[in-house]
Amino acid sequence: MSSFKDLRIVDNFYQTSLFFPMPVVLISTLTDEGKTTCGPYSLVQPFYIAGKDYYAMLLSCRNSSNTAQNLIKHKKCVINFLPDSRKYFKETVRLGWPGDTPDEKMKDFKFTFEEGLMAAEHPDEVFPLVIKESFQAMECTWMDNLENCQDTPTLKEGEDHYVQDTYHDFNGITSPYGAHFVLRVDKILMKEKYHDAIINGVKWNSFPPCPVDYGYRDSKNFWYHKHNIMIPELLPVRKTTVQSVRYAADRIDPSITFTDDACEMILNVPRVFLPTVLKGCIKWAKENNVTTITAKEMGIINDKRSKEKSKKK
Repeated sequence: MSSFKDLRIVDNFYQTSLFFPMPVVLISTLTDEGKTTCGPYSLVQPFYIAGKDYYAMLLSCRNSSNTAQNLIKHKKCVINFLPDSRKYFKETVRLGWPGDTPDEKMKDFKFTFEEGLMAAEHPDEVFPLVIKESFQAMECTWMDNLENCQDTPTLKEGEDHYVQDTYHDFNGITSPYGAHFVLRVDKILMKEKYHDAIINGVKWNSFPPCPVDYGYRDSKNFWYHKHNIMIPELLPVRKTTVQSVRYAADRIDPSITFTDDACEMILNVPRVFLPTVLKGCIKWAKENNVTTITAKEMGIINDKRSKEKSKKK
């Protein structure tokens, strides 16, 4: 006999039928007057994380919301991550009341705005402002070319949902009431303390105090979990052998060989990622007319990879 009960799945199941941990963010968008307005969201997560021409986040939201309508018209947004603070969270909840106009929401706005990096790089364009109190922020662009969403209509005054013959699967208007936005990550902005921690090595006390929304809400309260001390748990050590690294490399391209000392430098790479790492090494070798990769060449490849990662950050 099962130790679980069967809970009925209903609309907004992540709030009504689950305790589902999620981030709490404020998303900045542009109004028709070019002003920045903000709305709180939790249904935002990484979408394209590797192997594409760009990286992307996915935002799920009500399609009649100010955020959705502003994204449809102006394409730009900022995902602001605020630190754990009861005062900050109270303001975040206030900004989420459905039906308020941007002017009503922003009248007594408690946070401070500043320009992001995109405005400096594109002075002829208008971008949503970044919330200065954030510990990190992501400047993004809606990729409306996916699923041919370029001609998505905005709702007329008085309409509260979309009535269409068909709806998209994963981008744009996906149901009469819902929308999904694939947001290209243009810039990741991070306060110096946390930027330095990622570059130089994260410790238990390097993590920002980030609140977690548990999804569930009742008719009276919106619940969240305050930040606690981070606890490290060591990863399992499962070293690959030199022979298995060489075997995997030979199967990819036998014209490029690896010495034992070169193979030893990538023994800690998890087996699932080893082919990708080896392909990168072989690509570099062919571009540089190298037929044997030794520890020296592997060091050059690792330095190049580290520099590329630093640039992306």
